[in-house]
Amino acid sequence: MIAVTERLIRAWRTRERATPEHEESLLRELYDNHAAWLTGFVLRLTDGDRLRAEDIVQETIVRAWRNAHLLSVNGGRSLRPWLVTVARRIAIDGYRSDGGLSREVYGQDLSDTPGAADPDSIVDSVAMGDALRDLSQAHREILVETYFNGRTVSEAARELAIPLGTAKSRVHHALRSLRDILQRRGMVAGHGD
Repeated sequence: MIAVTERLIRAWRTRERATPEHEESLLRELYDNHAAWLTGFVLRLTDGDRLRAEDIVQETIVRAWRNAHLLSVNGGRSLRPWLVTVARRIAIDGYRSDGGLSREVYGQDLSDTPGAADPDSIVDSVAMGDALRDLSQAHREILVETYFNGRTVSEAARELAIPLGTAKSRVHHALRSLRDILQRRGMVAGHGD
């Protein structure tokens, strides 16, 4: 993802010389690398309204392209926090212009809602959900039981009706597969990084 951001910034700086095909290629690469997880995030903001979510994602990607000269990749920082902030602001602006403020829920304290004030944790949870979907069913089941449902490996083995040794092996291999998926997506550092 950092390479995409670096290419985007270089392309912006040399925009006068860039061909329309080159610009389209970079915009498509930006979209291909960020649209899927960003749509998952925005769907939560739009209460599952896919059309509105897709509009917000498209506008967010276009704004990233238009503002590439303002984006920084110093220190290996991801573009995702910037995209999340922009998408959230577009969604809020859309609700305001549609009179969405009347749909707000009053009288609830949202300050202790998980991720309420931390967009990075929301992005991480969306990325984790996407990564889990890429695992095999057996690996996904064992990780859900042990890490998300809080069961011990023995309890998970009983729940899934598999031998304890198989459950231990699946946990080990599932964690390795999950790490590999997250590394390929640039979400965690690789070995020796």
